[in-house]
Amino acid sequence: MHTMIYDYTSKPEPPQCSGSVDAVAVHVAFQLSNGLEPAFHPGERCSRSGMVMGVVAESGSTPSISISRIIGPFNIPQVSHFATCACLSDKQQYPTFFRTVPSDQFQAVALAKLVKHFGWTWIGAVRSTALVVVAFIAGGDMDILLKELARDPPPPRQWIGSEAWVTDTNFVSFGFCAGAIGFGIQKSVIPGLRDFLLDLSPSEVAASPLLTEFWEDAFDCKLGKNAAAGENVCDGTEDIKKLQSPYTDTSQLRITNMVYKAVYAIAHAIHNVVCHEKNFTSQCDKHSKLDSKQFFNKLKKVNFSQNGYDVSFDANGDPVAVYELVNWQKTESGDIELVTVGYYDSSLPMGQEFRINRNLSWVEGSEQVPVSVCSESCPPGTRKVLQKGKPICCYDCIPCPEGEISNATDSPDFPVL
Repeated sequence: MHTMIYDYTSKPEPPQCSGSVDAVAVHVAFQLSNGLEPAFHPGERCSRSGMVMGVVAESGSTPSISISRIIGPFNIPQVSHFATCACLSDKQQYPTFFRTVPSDQFQAVALAKLVKHFGWTWIGAVRSTALVVVAFIAGGDMDILLKELARDPPPPRQWIGSEAWVTDTNFVSFGFCAGAIGFGIQKSVIPGLRDFLLDLSPSEVAASPLLTEFWEDAFDCKLGKNAAAGENVCDGTEDIKKLQSPYTDTSQLRITNMVYKAVYAIAHAIHNVVCHEKNFTSQCDKHSKLDSKQFFNKLKKVNFSQNGYDVSFDANGDPVAVYELVNWQKTESGDIELVTVGYYDSSLPMGQEFRINRNLSWVEGSEQVPVSVCSESCPPGTRKVLQKGKPICCYDCIPCPEGEISNATDSPDFPVL
């Protein structure tokens, strides 16, 4: 028996139309379904097409949909690490799709609960009289928005962000967003990964176009075969261990952590197919032929803990939605750093989903939760009267008429002005 786990994650490419990305995804999906990549079988001393049990793919929702529609009919499960479209939870259309990253549906609910948690009832979209602005938006779109706002900085606002941008360190240069708070995918320090990344030999670099491109960009030199006249040639003294770059920084691994969990989910499913518990010990038949449907059923039931994180899937192939609560805090030097101040766990009882374990820094460095309401509370002795044509959180505070009294805050009144 030979089992192959494919990780199809496209490397960063120049901006292009989504159609070309989908075309590549479809092409690779057909290759995987047909088992075109050869695999060597030591027992049979021969080479033949590999048997694809699972695919770790893709980072985007649109190509994930394309892949799922091709490999799904073959009962080949797909585990995505970063496709967040709520549509992929539809098991009628995507029965073999799983993911280790929470769906946007969970994040939308979490953002709404965050707003409710801090008592904000008047929320803006970019500009309004509201103090709090919720930006549930893709990173590229947020970049355009913030660059436009930077040309004429707006009055201080409390930004609430989605994971697509609030944990992206490229945005911390926008100082007017200091105090922002939002959700981040759980980060992790993956054991052994840093040592693995730093253990690059010159022969490995030269043999890989991707590593060659990375090496030349990181050290601003050209490998001998690529060097043109007058260009700086890599001379072998380059030390990757001294390199300060996102490649060597393994302390903020968020998406990578989702890939890590996806690979282990597939590995656990395979183990549960070929291994059986007997007399409190595992007995594994490594030569048994793996059945794709049997493997698919085992993947649906995986439930384990890896590197301090629980991994399981619900009936829709979604994980339990757990997010870090990330706060943009200014340091003494004036820089902004991303600080994890708590967590959100959708599996906890209603009202207990948030766990905040550190002080938050709000807009303008305030330590007090900002107030963002359309109308301030009406004190005792007055009553609330709704403003015509406005949301129900907008009202006037009218003194009680003669002969009537109110001894509570926000006493209601139903007539509309």
